[in-house]
Amino acid sequence: MRISLERVGCGFGGQLPLFEELSHDFFPGHKYALTGPSGSGKSTLLSIIAGWMKPTSGTVAIEGITRISWVFQNPHGVGPRTALDHVALPLLAQGHRRVDAEARALALMDSVDLTSVAGRRFRQLSGGEAQRLMLARAIAAAPQLLLVDEPTAQLDPRTGASVNSALQAISANGAIIIVATHDPATRDACTDVLDLGNIGK
Repeated sequence: MRISLERVGCGFGGQLPLFEELSHDFFPGHKYALTGPSGSGKSTLLSIIAGWMKPTSGTVAIEGITRISWVFQNPHGVGPRTALDHVALPLLAQGHRRVDAEARALALMDSVDLTSVAGRRFRQLSGGEAQRLMLARAIAAAPQLLLVDEPTAQLDPRTGASVNSALQAISANGAIIIVATHDPATRDACTDVLDLGNIGK
């Protein structure tokens, strides 16, 4: 598996490009931090890598990746369903029995400090809880590529550390993880850093 960016650039409506001439390779088992000031194009680059946007220049080659999960900065769930349901669903879709899916879902929720809210409805969760829930659900889907946008923005340092540990565990299983972040602790927990603030304009 590999993702290769070759001289990729992106801009909007005649404005100065967010970035250009960006070449980088992403490999399994690595956790990449996308850093840079607000407006430098971190979320835009995630969209380009996911195939949701086309770059204005350059090429993106994705080899051997069919399962992609994305954890957005603003989490979206089904209000009436429980937190546990959200994480168990991708496991049920993979063919696990419900009892096994729920046991695995609870273990994933524990890894991001969410065991205590397993029976709570999504609409009752705090912003930080909902963000961590979406991360647990994404991990349950066993992605080959996991894109994460500001996962610790709403979290205290202790809870943020649990999120970084969960990301480390899935990268150790051979996934490619790309995290857009302003958080120095998340950046330092990554194996590689790509600073969009230093990409040629």
